[in-house]
Amino acid sequence: MLEKTLESIKAKFDEINFKKLIAITYPKVLSFIAEAVLLCNPKDVFICSDTEEEIDYIRRMAIKSGEEKPLRIKGHTYHFDGYYDQGRDRDVTKFLVPKNDHLSPTIAQIERQKGLAEVKSLLKDSMKDKTLIVRFLTLGPANSIFSILCMECTDSWYVAHSVDLLYRQGYKEFLKARPDTEIFITLHSAGRLDKNMTSIDYDKKRIYIDYIKNTVYSVNTQYAGNSIGFKKLALRLAIRKAHREGWLAEHFMIIGVKGPKKRKTYLAGAFPSACGKTSTAMLPSETILADDIAYVRNIQGICRAVNVEKGIFGIIHDINPKDDPLIYKVLTSPAEVIFSNVLVKDKRPYWLGMGKELPKEGINFSGNWYEQKRDEKGELILPAHKNARYTVSLKALDNCDPALDDPRGVELGGIMFGGRDYRAYVPVQEGLSWEHGIIAYGACLETETTFAIVGQEGRYEINIMSIQDFISISLGKYLKNYLEFVKSLKKTPRVFGVNYFLTNLKTNKFLNSRQDKHIWIKWIELRIHNDVEATPTPTGLIPKYKDLKRLFKRVLNKDYTEDSYLEQFTLRVNENLAKLQRVEGFFRKNIPDAPKPLFEVIQQQRERLLKAKKEFGDYISPLVFEKKLKLHKP
Repeated sequence: MLEKTLESIKAKFDEINFKKLIAITYPKVLSFIAEAVLLCNPKDVFICSDTEEEIDYIRRMAIKSGEEKPLRIKGHTYHFDGYYDQGRDRDVTKFLVPKNDHLSPTIAQIERQKGLAEVKSLLKDSMKDKTLIVRFLTLGPANSIFSILCMECTDSWYVAHSVDLLYRQGYKEFLKARPDTEIFITLHSAGRLDKNMTSIDYDKKRIYIDYIKNTVYSVNTQYAGNSIGFKKLALRLAIRKAHREGWLAEHFMIIGVKGPKKRKTYLAGAFPSACGKTSTAMLPSETILADDIAYVRNIQGICRAVNVEKGIFGIIHDINPKDDPLIYKVLTSPAEVIFSNVLVKDKRPYWLGMGKELPKEGINFSGNWYEQKRDEKGELILPAHKNARYTVSLKALDNCDPALDDPRGVELGGIMFGGRDYRAYVPVQEGLSWEHGIIAYGACLETETTFAIVGQEGRYEINIMSIQDFISISLGKYLKNYLEFVKSLKKTPRVFGVNYFLTNLKTNKFLNSRQDKHIWIKWIELRIHNDVEATPTPTGLIPKYKDLKRLFKRVLNKDYTEDSYLEQFTLRVNENLAKLQRVEGFFRKNIPDAPKPLFEVIQQQRERLLKAKKEFGDYISPLVFEKKLKLHKP
């Protein structure tokens, strides 16, 4: 049967590409490619087997097609997504759920057969007069227990180019794949394109995830978060696999933090988009292992993790030479970089917050742009989009961690969670236990949504572990898996909460500079190794002033005053109580199978806060806790 199907599509291939196809003996791969050809009806098919010549051909075709255009600096190109296709789109990103299954009501979903019929109708003949490009990749390092094979079928040369920067090549791995190997698959079509090579039918944009077949369908979109199936879309599939097998698939960055005596400690962190994740991962003098997605496993009693990717699809907004010198250097030096949705003038890219004056006119995602230009709704069009991006290989960075491709992964000493919390949590604190930290900082992560999500900027929401949009099992099962993960570990990673966005309640001004996050990270590294003491408070263990003062001087050459310490680490009792009320209400409404410890930890924290309020008032100096309670000795 398969042979007949392959014979029916053979006319779409030249001899070389057909030979590359049938060299793969995995029936599922061959069947899916045949299905994609019959459904999308491309004029021809290009199978990429990862040779240098083929990769270079993809780069050249991305430019020749008009999807990318060259910039002045060698290796730099730019790409524009459509005006209404500038970020993840929650309204049209859904799980395909069989009638006999159900997901949490917080998760966007559609009945599986109905959704398949809809998305396939949109994909029908979508590649007519275009080339179907097939890329074979791996999530995680090759030849590793962490690895998952994946395949992207797309008609976009921009997408085919982007995945080469973001993921490890996998054609050779597919040649060795067994028939029972689990793989993730994406079928993407940008659909009809206008003269600017952007999707015309954006109102028919659909991104559907079929977890029964580990397949992502994406149509009428070019934004990489929607069209590259192995970003957050495949994360949804990996979460289900992780749940079945007892590991964690997480929205993590991983940084190697340097400590005393040439020590390096790996720290993972979960932050919603535009909340400081990438800038934390790129702190100067530290090493970056991952900026977005990680797989975490118990390997012989040790908590180890890998970067799913090998590159960065990062938000470029506010990247400047003062705050982000490492990535700014890459973005202004010869290297292979794709800029998207920036302003272009005289073949130079410009973005918001880059530390220099922007041109008054140029080309951007709206076409020819000029100052005070407005869209059809009368809204002002900015020079570059707030969610403008860059795509680059991690190895282009001077501080890329040498363990990036280590199939064993790296040992995690700690995990931190952080969002945009303007009112309640202090800049950094340590959980009283794994259970307390995971719930109080991870499950209770509350943030203001940002421009990375279409139509959602400026709204407050609970974002469990910064992964809520991507959870593909019940939230209760996901949290239970997290809490149980450490039971057989010989050494449990410590859990921390960070908050870069605390403000003065009267002036609404931030209490931290962007550079201050480096101090919180350095303190976390010292705490993991018991090198500094901490003061217990109702919400967690906080730094002592003397340790932060020393770190500010050594790391930033900055004088840190006691007044700053008192303002940043004063416990805001009522704001914290209100936060607990909001998150508990969310859990009771949306997580019917919530594990019992979830509410126990919240209630215990509430009782500690109420006790402190009764004794010390609404706003409590950290010095009160230091004097009143015994110091927390390591």
